[in-house]
Amino acid sequence: MKRLFALLCLVLLGAARDPILVPEVSQHEVEVRQGFTGTELLLFGAILDPQGARAARDYDIVVVLKGPTQSITVREKQKHAGIWINAAAAQFRSAPSFYAVASSRPLAQIVDGRTAAIYELGLPFIQLSPIGTIDPGRQVRFAAGLAGVMADEQLYQEDPQGVTVSGQVLYQARIALPSSVQTGTYTAETFAVSKGRVVASAIATVQVEKRGFERLVADFARHYAFFYGLVAVALSILMGWLAGRLFAFV
Repeated sequence: MKRLFALLCLVLLGAARDPILVPEVSQHEVEVRQGFTGTELLLFGAILDPQGARAARDYDIVVVLKGPTQSITVREKQKHAGIWINAAAAQFRSAPSFYAVASSRPLAQIVDGRTAAIYELGLPFIQLSPIGTIDPGRQVRFAAGLAGVMADEQLYQEDPQGVTVSGQVLYQARIALPSSVQTGTYTAETFAVSKGRVVASAIATVQVEKRGFERLVADFARHYAFFYGLVAVALSILMGWLAGRLFAFV
């Protein structure tokens, strides 16, 4: 009984020594207007002990910025008779529309594969939730293909030296949002890691919204999809007719 009590005391003392993260974001709202070319978010904060003082030891910091999830179909292209055509496909129900991870050191030096999978730290560990039954090897191949395509569009990012820590207290990371980001609520989660174990985490949110004329168009398309389609077809016909009339005089 004494040993159990002593062990419990040690666990409680260890928990009490775990740091507290105080995260912040440079912009809690990002406005997407006409001519939006993207922006850069500064994710920063402090690492403190439970008494609010400077942390007693060094911690690795990992920051993950994740956008709204979406259902997505990944198609594999194959070359037949010199022509690239769609072949096999896989569907994922919860692929993040945006994912960026920055860390104070390469992730492989901070956490093992199991911990990375639990907290989704790194592109290979994003939980995509495939729809239906899929062979594990095929799932890995299609997940890697999706990550590659999204990375080419700067929608998936990984920066192994993207977090700087100053004086064991302040940390900061810069993450670029491209112009093609989806609207919605983004979560910025910060993890403090010590000896391969996540000892603290904290979340901040960023709202990406369309404003101005773009928002009016988006709202009209969402609430009146049928009429939006009619307007789009009518405008296409009108533009085609105008182009034909202009070229008729050339």
